Amino acid sequence: MNAVADIARIVPGNAAGIRLLRRSGQANGATVVLLHGIGSNAASFEPLIATLPASCDIIAWNAPGYGGSQPVAAKHPSPADYADALDKLVRALNLPPFVLAGHSLGCLFAARFAASHSDRVRALALLSPALGYRVSPGAALPAGVQARIDDIVALGPAEFAAKRAARLVHAPERKPQVLAAVRAAMAAVDTAGYTQAVYALGAGDLLADAARIDAPVAVAVGAEDVVTPPENARTLHAALRRSAGFHEIPDAGHALPQESPAAVADILSELLERHCG
Repeated sequence: MNAVADIARIVPGNAAGIRLLRRSGQANGATVVLLHGIGSNAASFEPLIATLPASCDIIAWNAPGYGGSQPVAAKHPSPADYADALDKLVRALNLPPFVLAGHSLGCLFAARFAASHSDRVRALALLSPALGYRVSPGAALPAGVQARIDDIVALGPAEFAAKRAARLVHAPERKPQVLAAVRAAMAAVDTAGYTQAVYALGAGDLLADAARIDAPVAVAVGAEDVVTPPENARTLHAALRRSAGFHEIPDAGHALPQESPAAVADILSELLERHCG
């Protein structure tokens, strides 16, 4: 197992204005890019990164508007804006074709990128997928989605995290370290960046993008996920052109990469073996 201490933290300075975690692999090793969810950040992938093969070059971004990364320009962005930011990062780092994985909201960004840049993505993993709400530009967000913005503005990130974090973890009383990490990441979000991401969630249509992806796609979900439940993941899986497997992970909720990093690492390792050999 690779120690998390081996991860190099890259500060702003790349041309894309994105802060990220990077663990360099072997010279000819495969590249894995990780996109976090709406209440998370790059560090949320540390348990997963520590479990992935040492040969891999692994990059986890702080999405635009998160953790010091430059926000997208649009006040009410869509997943396309974040996919464009990822394209700028990929070009700035001169990455070869890679395996791309998104978690929750990150699935919307990953799928849009993969649908638009088929030459860059060797395989895709969609973890705890948020399907999006297909809100038209300029239309009001659904009440439950708007409530995310209202709550974080009213409470501030720390109280917001205290209110919401436990729902992301199955049996949180048995996983205090996971719960603490989930809460800490959520408490660290920037309200403006989070608000932009909520609008992207509202605008997203993962099923439409999934039907346009040429790369093989693996879908994984926690069996006890109450945020993006397994039936949503099955609906997504059925929409794919090329399935690389469906995985329902037992004893896991929405925070899948933190609750079950070994299971997620196995899924990614299989994609690497089959499609990056």
